[in-house]
Amino acid sequence: MALSKSSLKGRIISEMEGIGFKSTGQYSWVEELAEALANAVVDEVQQNAQVPVTSGSSAGTYQVE
Repeated sequence: MALSKSSLKGRIISEMEGIGFKSTGQYSWVEELAEALANAVVDEVQQNAQVPVTSGSSAGTYQVE
């Protein structure tokens, strides 16, 4: 399964709402913060994470998508 920025953003918003943050309203910054965090996390993982497969015909190291 590929990483999804929009899915992670939704999870971040849900977690923030769960601890009392308001994601709507004139002064709410939850949506923007969640999007920035999701973008940064997914980009970092996709650029730097590697998965080692140590045996079998698929042995090797693979990038995370």
